[in-house]
Amino acid sequence: MPTPRDLAAALLPLVGGAANVTSVAHCMTRLRLGLADPSLVDEEGVRAVPGVLGVVDDDTYQIVLGPGVVARVTPEFEKLVGLASELAVRGAEFQEERRRRNSTPGRLLLRRVANIFVPLIPALIGCGILAGFNGLLLNLGLLEGVTPALAAVASGFMALIVVFVGHNTAKEFGGTPVLGGAVAAIVVCPGVAKVTAFGVALSPGQGGVLGALAAALLATYIEKWCRTWVPATLDVLVTPTLTVLLAGLATLYGLMYAAGAVSSAIGTGANWLVETAGPFAGLILGGLFLPLVMLGLHQALIPVHTTLIEQQGYTVLLPLLAMAGAGQVGAAVAVYVRMRHDVSLRTTIKSALPAGLLGIGEPLVYGVSLPLGRPFLTACAGGAAGGAFVGFFALLGDRVGATAIGPSGWALFPLLAGNRGPALTVAVYGGGLVTGYLVGFLATYALFRPAVTTTDGAPTAGAQTPV
Repeated sequence: MPTPRDLAAALLPLVGGAANVTSVAHCMTRLRLGLADPSLVDEEGVRAVPGVLGVVDDDTYQIVLGPGVVARVTPEFEKLVGLASELAVRGAEFQEERRRRNSTPGRLLLRRVANIFVPLIPALIGCGILAGFNGLLLNLGLLEGVTPALAAVASGFMALIVVFVGHNTAKEFGGTPVLGGAVAAIVVCPGVAKVTAFGVALSPGQGGVLGALAAALLATYIEKWCRTWVPATLDVLVTPTLTVLLAGLATLYGLMYAAGAVSSAIGTGANWLVETAGPFAGLILGGLFLPLVMLGLHQALIPVHTTLIEQQGYTVLLPLLAMAGAGQVGAAVAVYVRMRHDVSLRTTIKSALPAGLLGIGEPLVYGVSLPLGRPFLTACAGGAAGGAFVGFFALLGDRVGATAIGPSGWALFPLLAGNRGPALTVAVYGGGLVTGYLVGFLATYALFRPAVTTTDGAPTAGAQTPV
C-alpha cells in the first residue's frame, strides 16, 4: 500500500495535473475533486493506482479511497496542488456554476442536507462506539468506577449536536456559522422549560436537530436581510443582535413546537413501520437502497437517522438499509465464480471485497455489478432478503438499531443496539447479513450468464452479454 503522499502524487497527473484541479475536498470515503476539464482525466489510470477502490463522476470527480485513507491523502493532495486563495475562490465559483447547471433543485437540496450532517458522522461513530462499550460494561457489571466517565464522554456530543447542526446549516446557506450555532443552542437551553408556547410548556431538546436546522436556516435569512439595510458602521452591533433575537423568538414560539411534532411523528412512524410491517418494510428498504444511493436520494434519510438516534439512542432503519451491502457482496462472489476466465474482473472483485464486507460498496457497485447489469438487480434481491430477515425479528419485538450512521456491513457490529440485549441484537443483524450474502449469491449465480465468445470474438447464441 503506497503512503498517502505517494498515492496523492500518483493521482495528480492522472486527473490532468494541478492546473486542472479547481477544488479539493473529501467525505468519509471519497476524495472529491473539482476539475476545470474532466476530459483530461485518465480514468483507467486512476482505477489502476494501488489504493484506489473506485471512481464516481458526479458534480465532482470522486475517487474512492476508503475511510481513514482519504483523510490522510487529501491534505497531501492539497499540498501538491498548491491551492492558493485565488484558486480556491475560482474553484468554488466553478463548482457552484456547475451545480446550478447540472443539478435539479431537489438534488441540490439533498446535497446541502448531506453537507450539514455528513461532517458530524465521525463524532457520531466515535461516541456511538463508546456508548455501546459503556452499555456492555454496565450489563456485565464491570468497571463501575469508569462507566460514569465513559457515559459523559459518549453523551457529550449528542447533548450538543443541535449546536453543530446549526453551525453547519448557517455555513452551508451562506450565513455566519456561529450565529447559526447560537440560535440552535436555544433548543437545548435548560431555560426553555420556563417558556410556554401554544399553552404548553416547552422542554429542553424539543424539536431536536430538525428544530436546530430550521432555527439556523431562519437566522441565516434574517442575517442576510439585516445586511441589506443596516448601515456598515452599525452592522457589527445590530445584525447579530437582531438575528439572534428574531430567530430566537421564532424558535421558542413556533419552530420548537412544530419541529417537536415532526420529530415525534418520525419516531412513532419508524417504530410502527418495523413493529407492524417489519418483513415488508425490510424487503422494500433493503431492496431499494442501492438504487437510492445511485440517485443520491439516500441523503434525505440522514436527518431521519439523526433524529431517531437523538430520540431513542439508535436508528432502527440503518440495519435494514445496510442489508443492501450484503446482497452486493453475495452477488460479487457469484460473479467471481462465474467469470473464471476474466482475470481483470476477478482481480477487481478480490481487491474490492474486503471493503464491501466493511460496508464500502462503491467499488463493487461501480466496478462490478452495475456495469454487468443483471448482478446489480440480484444484489438488490439479496438486500431485500436480508432486510426482510431483520424486519421479521422486529415484527416479533426484537428491534435492532445503530447508534451512529455511516458504517454498515461488519463495521456496524460495534455500533449495534437493541431492546433485547446485545447477544440477540448481534445475532439478528448477523443473520441478516448471512441471508443477504446467500440470496445475493444464489440469485446471481442462477440468473447471471456471462457471455461466451466464439473464436472470432462474437457472443454465442443464448449467452448473456454484460450491459
